[in-house]
Amino acid sequence: MRKRTLILIVLLLAAPILQAAQEWVFKEGRHEDFPEFVFARLIYSGSFGGFGRDWATDYPAADRKFMWGVQRLTNIRLQIEENAIRIMDPDLFKYPFLYVVEPGRGLYLTEEQAKRLREYVERGGFLMFDDFWGTAQWRNFASQMSKIFPDREVEEIPRDHEIFHTFYDIDRFMQVPNINNGIRGGPTHQADGYVPHLLGIFDENRRLSVVMSFNSDLGDAWEWMDHPQYPEKYSGYAYRIGVNFIIYAMTH
Repeated sequence: MRKRTLILIVLLLAAPILQAAQEWVFKEGRHEDFPEFVFARLIYSGSFGGFGRDWATDYPAADRKFMWGVQRLTNIRLQIEENAIRIMDPDLFKYPFLYVVEPGRGLYLTEEQAKRLREYVERGGFLMFDDFWGTAQWRNFASQMSKIFPDREVEEIPRDHEIFHTFYDIDRFMQVPNINNGIRGGPTHQADGYVPHLLGIFDENRRLSVVMSFNSDLGDAWEWMDHPQYPEKYSGYAYRIGVNFIIYAMTH
């Protein structure tokens, strides 16, 4: 009887310590030694072949804050810390999800780089493009996609596609503005990108392997989700659609 009482007392005394340690691990993003998901951002060449900074728009705040949100909204074991990786890095294939920002303005792929990204997708990788606007930027983006996928078309993702229902039910597409337009209350568009589109590229088995948030800026909504003047309706939507992209990528 005394032995059982002693064990109970020890457990009661240890509980606050264990809880505090667990909360520290969660807060620090060290969810597990081996996370299930790591968010990676692609470093790409600039318009003239040199490494510009378009790839780093909203970096690293958007990446970290997005992972904070995913951590709170799901039970995915993930890494909070940001990861930026070059196309030809040998470790590229360790990351099953790649985020590419502002591809309409700065993305330029060599033949070797395009071949590498094609291999990445064919080996199960998932590409997400975000924050590019209007006719001029679409023209550059489309030319780069044709290098990677000369045999595949960019399609509007059907609204009944499962990617919009993997975790949240997304029943409408929203144009997400940058921080300045958001806090001013509009306009939400940039250049002549008046209508938001969620586009994709499917493989031969109709697996959605590439998604494109065109005429919308999900990254700014992640980065500024805690800004008191940035509307919650934009950041909430950006988190929900982003979570759906991750769940779909992890399960397909």
